[in-house]
Amino acid sequence: MIQTDPITLEVMRNAFQSVAEEMGAALIRTALSPNIKDRRDCSTGVYAASGELVAQAEHIPLHLGLMPSVVKSTLERFPISSLRPGDAIITNDPYVSGSHLPDICIISPLFIESRCVGILCNLAHHVDIGGIAPGGMPTISTEIFQEGLRIPPIRIKKQGQVDEELVTLITNNVRTSREALGDFQAQLAANNVGEQRLREIMAKYGQEVAEHYMDELISYSERQMLTRIKDLPAGTFTFEDYLEGDGLSEDPLTIRAAVTIDKQKITVDFTGSSPQTRGSVNCTRAVTLACTFYALKSAIDPELPSTGGTFRPVETITPKGTIVNPEFPAPVSNANINTAQRIADVVLGALAQAIGEKVPAASSGSMGLFTIGGMNPHTRQYYSYVETYGGGQGALVNQDGMDGVHTNMTNTLNTPVEVIEIAYPLRVEKYGLVPNTEGPGRCRGGLGLTRELTVLDHSPTMTLGSDRLKIPPWGLQGGKAGGTVGSFIEKPDGEREMLPSKITRTVEPGTLIVLRTAGGGGYGDPKYRDPDRVAKDVREGFIDVRRAREQYGVVVDEHSGKVDLRATKILRSQIK
Repeated sequence: MIQTDPITLEVMRNAFQSVAEEMGAALIRTALSPNIKDRRDCSTGVYAASGELVAQAEHIPLHLGLMPSVVKSTLERFPISSLRPGDAIITNDPYVSGSHLPDICIISPLFIESRCVGILCNLAHHVDIGGIAPGGMPTISTEIFQEGLRIPPIRIKKQGQVDEELVTLITNNVRTSREALGDFQAQLAANNVGEQRLREIMAKYGQEVAEHYMDELISYSERQMLTRIKDLPAGTFTFEDYLEGDGLSEDPLTIRAAVTIDKQKITVDFTGSSPQTRGSVNCTRAVTLACTFYALKSAIDPELPSTGGTFRPVETITPKGTIVNPEFPAPVSNANINTAQRIADVVLGALAQAIGEKVPAASSGSMGLFTIGGMNPHTRQYYSYVETYGGGQGALVNQDGMDGVHTNMTNTLNTPVEVIEIAYPLRVEKYGLVPNTEGPGRCRGGLGLTRELTVLDHSPTMTLGSDRLKIPPWGLQGGKAGGTVGSFIEKPDGEREMLPSKITRTVEPGTLIVLRTAGGGGYGDPKYRDPDRVAKDVREGFIDVRRAREQYGVVVDEHSGKVDLRATKILRSQIK
């Protein structure tokens, strides 16, 4: 029997982590679409032969949280006993994988001497998957079939040979066939790298030792989580927040969470959330679990290892037929973008009542999806530009929120301006932060982001999937709400049209599309913010002198950018 050594445990934890990280590097470097190679909209992980998560790269929280559900669901349909060395399984079915259709997962079991010793998995967001709108995330869909090609768990590789007929079937049903093929090859290559590195670990330490430490890492994580739970205050803490419609209606949708902490486990109950809706913001249970786990881990202890054991002490209740666990064939394409963020918000809001100083104010509350696609008039080929735009991060007890950054369930980079203009028939007119969108506070929230694009020489279809147009991101402990979104289009004749938070529509050539995301909530009373920090924000153009006066009680000279201390003292003394 192998005795667990703590030093070896840490060595093996980092070894498995490095496998996942190198898989991610291989996927990013070999991908064809800008969404993966530039924005890094992908994630990778290493699993035990049982399907339990062992290690994952620091990629996209949403992907990372739902991939364990994908692996387990896939193994129910393809038991290890039915698989052979060299097999790989592909799927994007939200009712199996839990995500939306553009997120395609490839799972590769690793066999040594005809015995499965581990599983490599990656998930990548493809720029098109068919359906009624480019990008595969229409806000007008009413059933999953309208959102694109649904791939059940099926072998894309059999005993080392890629099934070219299957690949052709898939690529023939998407608008961007060339990019899809290149990204599939990158995903398969990433798993090949993972298999090679895992073999090397097995050879170096011994197969039995390596498998022992896989299991021990999972058990260790469970013990660590239980220890953290015991230190938390017991009780039930409830919070609710709202989505601003489903894309077909602007009626608010409730997401409610009750977090119950006792000494042995945490229960998160979403009873009271709205019923599933006609529009595409329905969130599968796997995504709801991912959001719940993210919020718990980030608030309780971000340093906890990410393994299958970490969340064994967590029970999540998601009533069937609700927005957090819909029944087939409900559309789901925009749930990742908005509903996922709101689920994280409500769990964090509940935790703020229990462990307040560890929880930030609300961030921008949406991934800020923008997709646009059509026939490129210069190449006569379809294109699909997909990006999610960052917003303001919620402030923390001791620091400002970051400006124009991806938060909570997303963690991608932006697409460089040069890449957009080279790859697509679009021109970037502006890219920057939106002044006066921070949530005022002792520590302020981050600023929202803007990007302005002009459509060149064609009439494409665009989709905007956002939220926080009417209900701003909340502050904490006296901090104020962050700024809301405010996107619009300007037609060639100069007519300006404000956009709702969720829309799929065509636009004419020469249209200017202006996208603006929300800011983050503030933390603490704004009148206690250091006046010099307020003045610095004025000098950098983040806020204007009027906002400094009205929200923070700080008088800043418009010309010098310096604080008038006497006037500030008088003004703050008058603020209740």
